[in-house]
Amino acid sequence: MRFGPEITMIVSPSAVLRASRRILSASLILLVLGGARACAETNEPPTMTVSVVKTKTQCFVDRLRLNGSIVAREDVLVRPDIEGLQIAQLLAEDGASVTAGQPLAQLARPDWLPGAPVKATVTASAAGVLVYSRLAVGAPASARGEPMFRIIRNGELELLVHLPVAALAKIKQGQIAKIETLDSSEYAGTVRLISSEIDPLTQQGRARIQMSASAGLRPGAFAVATIDAGQSCGPAAPLSAILYGSEGAIVQVVRDNRIETRQVRVGLFGGMDAEIREGLSPGDVVVVRAGAFLREGDVVRPVP
Repeated sequence: MRFGPEITMIVSPSAVLRASRRILSASLILLVLGGARACAETNEPPTMTVSVVKTKTQCFVDRLRLNGSIVAREDVLVRPDIEGLQIAQLLAEDGASVTAGQPLAQLARPDWLPGAPVKATVTASAAGVLVYSRLAVGAPASARGEPMFRIIRNGELELLVHLPVAALAKIKQGQIAKIETLDSSEYAGTVRLISSEIDPLTQQGRARIQMSASAGLRPGAFAVATIDAGQSCGPAAPLSAILYGSEGAIVQVVRDNRIETRQVRVGLFGGMDAEIREGLSPGDVVVVRAGAFLREGDVVRPVP
């Protein structure tokens, strides 16, 4: 029995694809709304994972590094007693150790000058290390001009260093120093003298560091002195944990899984850590790498 004509529906593949996309989009919207509703119902804000470290008491050394040059502790200048002579012979080598009264050079009147031949001997007036330069046989020797020779009395050398303003109150007589030259040689020294005068141009003072040994050194050589001026102990924080702004230094601390921003006063430095003199206590949990993306009160998940 037939009740009516049969109806055949032909659906194109593109229509099926469009309908599938609409269903998928609607499902994603419902999923997102459902997740947001779940977060709102549980009242749990999103958290950020941060690396933290506990502060501990650490001792820091107040270490001064001072640049300077090698100088003689005492220079003895040697000149001839007679004017108008020239060097006939050099009797001691530059850098040699000499004794008081030792002949250093033979002088003579030039042949082209009228008068009887005159000879004289220049001797060392003190024991020490002989220093001279640009001396040659035939050169004139003056009793009033530049000295022919310099003698470093007893061979004692010192390091003359420049003191920045911050170091003036820290350096004291008798402090032990380690002296290093450009060739990485190391020498021991002791602060002997601190000048009371300040250079008006550089605003720096000067100090002399006596060297216990100076074999192989020459005046004028560059060197660096390291002096441990004191020690201070307190809470230590990584350098990466300290931020500097218009109000000074701050450190971000995690307390009850929330960020606290604290102003701190930074002291001495040692390696990759800094001494915190105010604002932190031993045992505080500090964000290792602080940044502007963390704000006061943010909820975080600390990871040691």
